[in-house]
Amino acid sequence: MIRDDILRQQLEKARQKLYILQAKHGFNHASVLRQSVIMDNLINQYNHLFYIKEKKPTA
Repeated sequence: MIRDDILRQQLEKARQKLYILQAKHGFNHASVLRQSVIMDNLINQYNHLFYIKEKKPTA
């Protein structure tokens, strides 16, 4: 499914950005916390998509 691939790419980019921001500013900087929230939302979207895909009834 193409949505899985797009979300995975977005997650990887968000993870890389989070790592760079954390290395530059530390864990408690506002930009790091903002990026962490963005990444959390992407993870939640991916998990929701995965959960729905896994729970579809097979008939």
